[in-house]
Amino acid sequence: MSSGWHRPRGTLADGEDAVRLTPGDAGWERVGLRVLSLRPGGSEVLRMGEFEGFVLPLSGGCVVEVGGERFGLVGRESVFTRVTDFAYVPRDSHVRVSTEHGVEVAVPMARCERRLSPGYGPAEDVPVEVRGAGNATRQVTDFGVPGAWDRADRLMACELITPGGNWSSYPPHRHDHTCEVANEEVYYFRIAGRDGVTPSREGFGFHRTYTGDGEVDEHVLVRDGDVFLVPRGYHGPCVAAPGYPMYYLNVLAGSGPQRSMAFCDDPAHTWVRDTWAEREPDPRCPVTSAREGTVR
Repeated sequence: MSSGWHRPRGTLADGEDAVRLTPGDAGWERVGLRVLSLRPGGSEVLRMGEFEGFVLPLSGGCVVEVGGERFGLVGRESVFTRVTDFAYVPRDSHVRVSTEHGVEVAVPMARCERRLSPGYGPAEDVPVEVRGAGNATRQVTDFGVPGAWDRADRLMACELITPGGNWSSYPPHRHDHTCEVANEEVYYFRIAGRDGVTPSREGFGFHRTYTGDGEVDEHVLVRDGDVFLVPRGYHGPCVAAPGYPMYYLNVLAGSGPQRSMAFCDDPAHTWVRDTWAEREPDPRCPVTSAREGTVR
């Protein structure tokens, strides 16, 4: 049964956002995502309303002005070249994003209750984890998760890079009612072309989301710019086709008493984690750091 949770990238008119997802569009309560591009010399004002967010450069750099603060984000050539710096912007704020040389930014967001202070996250302080082993090795960049960024009310976000031919989001896991948390989650995919750096629709990968009762069982081909919504159920694996590294931005938020990334494995496959201690990680990970491919 198809759930309609896969949102392939559409054909855009000039000036349209690459992604503009609201909770109403997704059919849930909290999580939203906007991806927009600004030409050299361009600017945009974001009115956050009841949403908090991160301003995360995907390519290029920008200046973020919010609440009397001004943050210069150095950015990066692409999501496959460098860990980026970012800004946190609170609810009920007007945020001006401007750029000298052009920029593409993601704005993951969550409906929240508390208005917190704006903040700047330097790339050098972002934790980078190599997770898994063998062909299940991937990089997890924990820029906006509890413990790494605690100055958010509901919003959580991280980036993953999976080298070509590898599996990630594995073993399959869930963040909903059978666990201690109930989070909505977005996957936003970028797929590198044959140079391993430049996002391209030439490459592809696969993603699966399912429930134990079979009501949802989606295994879809994903390309650069696609979005997948996960309101419930096990998700994983995400598989990068050989030759085409896969990036995805995970955005999560829930309505429970704690901001938590807790998850529960599918019990049929959790044993795979125990095998990683006996295998070497893929030497291609970590793929990026804060020191490479700087864009100014």
